[in-house]
Amino acid sequence: MTIESAPPDYRAAAEEVVERYRRNPGFLIPMLQDLQQEFGYLPRPAVELVAQSLDIPLSQCYAVATFYSSLTLVPRGKHLLTLCLGTVCYLKGGKEIAQHIERELGVKPGETTEDRLFTYQPVNCLGACALAPVMMVDDTYYERVKTSQIRKILGAYGWGGENGKDGDQ
Repeated sequence: MTIESAPPDYRAAAEEVVERYRRNPGFLIPMLQDLQQEFGYLPRPAVELVAQSLDIPLSQCYAVATFYSSLTLVPRGKHLLTLCLGTVCYLKGGKEIAQHIERELGVKPGETTEDRLFTYQPVNCLGACALAPVMMVDDTYYERVKTSQIRKILGAYGWGGENGKDGDQ
C-alpha cells in the first residue's frame, strides 16, 4: 500500500503523526499510541503507512504493537474490563468471577461484546493484592469483588444483562 492509495482518514492521520514526531523512528511507540487514540485501535493501513513513512520494516511496527498490552490491533469496546487473575485474586475467587463475567457478557478473554460496550481482558496482576479479588472498568478499581456484584457493576456502564441467563449468584 502506498500513502496515495490508502483511505483518506488513515493517510491523513498517519502523515500528521509521523510529521509531529519529525519522522524519527525512535518515537514509534508514541506514534502508535497517537494513532490508536485517533481510531480506537491500530488499523492495518495506518500501521503500514507509518512503517512506509519511517522507512522501517512493517514487522518492527507489529513487534511494538503486539508487545505492549496498551496497544491493540482490533477494535475495543467503549469500556475495558480488566480482571486480575494473579495468585491472590485467583485464590480469593478470581476464577469464578472470570467465569461469571464470560457468561454475563457472552465473551472469552480478549473479546469484545457484540454491542462494543465492553472488552474483557484478564491480566496476571493489577498490583492491588490487599484488595483481592480486584477488577477494573476503565480506570475505576473494584475491590473484594463477588460474583453477585458483577451485573450491578456492569449496569453502571450501560450493560443491560442481555446475555445473563441465570441472574445474579
